[in-house]
Amino acid sequence: MLKKFLVPALLGVVGASLAAFAVPAAAQGAWPDKPVRLIVPYPPGGTSDNLGRLVAERLGAKLGATVIVDNKPGGTTQIGTELAARAAPDGYTVLLGAVTAFTVLPHLRSKLPYDPKRSFEPLGGIAEYLSVVAVRKDLGAASLPELVALAKARPGKLTYGSAGQASFGHIAGEILKRETGIDMLHVPFKGSADAATALAGGQVDVLIDGAAVPLAKAGRVVPLAAFGAVRHPELPAVPSLSETGIPVKRPEGPGWGLFTPKGTPAAINERISKALQALLQESETQARLQRISAMPDWRTPAQLERAIQADWKFYAELLPAIGIRPEE
Repeated sequence: MLKKFLVPALLGVVGASLAAFAVPAAAQGAWPDKPVRLIVPYPPGGTSDNLGRLVAERLGAKLGATVIVDNKPGGTTQIGTELAARAAPDGYTVLLGAVTAFTVLPHLRSKLPYDPKRSFEPLGGIAEYLSVVAVRKDLGAASLPELVALAKARPGKLTYGSAGQASFGHIAGEILKRETGIDMLHVPFKGSADAATALAGGQVDVLIDGAAVPLAKAGRVVPLAAFGAVRHPELPAVPSLSETGIPVKRPEGPGWGLFTPKGTPAAINERISKALQALLQESETQARLQRISAMPDWRTPAQLERAIQADWKFYAELLPAIGIRPEE
């Protein structure tokens, strides 16, 4: 008789216990059940910020979630990148990573607050940067050869702005100096938008940045060349750098990629990666990327990781050659 009453009672206790554990799991829901934060390590207004907002909008639509852009500029992307590295690996923090944070900064700073090779999970390459060489309107140069001639006549007098120390614009400027034998003074800013504003205001003479494109189209600055092998689609009459005959060594990887903190569940990473690939194939996304001086450049997580490794070696050789040394 005792067994007859104990067994149902024990089963009832076990069932109640299992139900108690099931309630929190049900309450948590499936990912994503709250907004996802996309950290953009640049200030508002520049190309990277515009890219981040585009990705947030389209990625949110693909995932059925709200993706919020969180601008964390400073430290040549180090501040935002570190913040993402320290975030909980739960799928609710994603980094719009400048690939230079993984390929350039390690050669400039002996102690980074994150490990470029171990702190993140790569989700995929996003886009390549389309930049132009532009000058202030009253500089007196209407072509790249004219700029080179002017700089040679005034060694060390011309200035060029960039989005910050070791940014794309800084490195491109140093490459241009090396390839042409000119001397210009580098003036770093907090981001592309600030550098472009300074160019339009005549505070610097030269800028190599996609943020100069809207100013060029508005007639506020003079575009001299697209800094790459092809012309900028928004400035089809402006020659490419290769058309000017100036050789340029370029890295293999894309300009930006998407990353999550190390330890983020593989299923979440895969879902974000597939959504990212899908949105980059949309004609609307591609057109909008073009308008912000970017070109779709999808790389799988494995391809992005290999490109980062190759570019790490590229910059290890390039940076000392163009005079960019590690910070003390």
